[in-house]
Amino acid sequence: MKGSACGRLVRDKKAGDDSGKELQSLYGVFDMGQQGSRARILIGKAGLDGHDRGVKIVARALRDAGFEVIYTGLHNTPEAIVETALQEDVDAVGLSILSGAHNYIFPEVVRLLEEKGIGGVTVFGGGIIPKEDVEYLKTKGVKALFEPGVSTDEIIDWVRENVTPKAL
Repeated sequence: MKGSACGRLVRDKKAGDDSGKELQSLYGVFDMGQQGSRARILIGKAGLDGHDRGVKIVARALRDAGFEVIYTGLHNTPEAIVETALQEDVDAVGLSILSGAHNYIFPEVVRLLEEKGIGGVTVFGGGIIPKEDVEYLKTKGVKALFEPGVSTDEIIDWVRENVTPKAL
């Protein structure tokens, strides 16, 4: 294949050639006319947790897969994350928590999203979360939790299957 996949998609689209459809599927690039829009995903770090390497890798992988990603940076409150989700009109919020505060932060974000009238936003996340806390968090509205070491492909596949972009 000559040139980058993205470059080929642009050339194929301009030429009216539909052979790029397979690459569009592979790379998560969507035809705006057929799919509506790309999912907008807010990726956040809440609390005093200062470890951000993993969350940055996930944010970049989601972006490279064709999603619009808004990264909040470190040390946010649940209120700040929800306010950003509201302002950015996101379809999903992904949280990374390594500090042990997951049983407070995840449910609080879900509660505040509902309070602001955007309870339909999908909440998922990852970090150091004991197995015994995973079921509790799911009962509080968290849709998926990813353990350390999970592949970015698994996260991307889950987002593609479970997050629906808003129609334009």
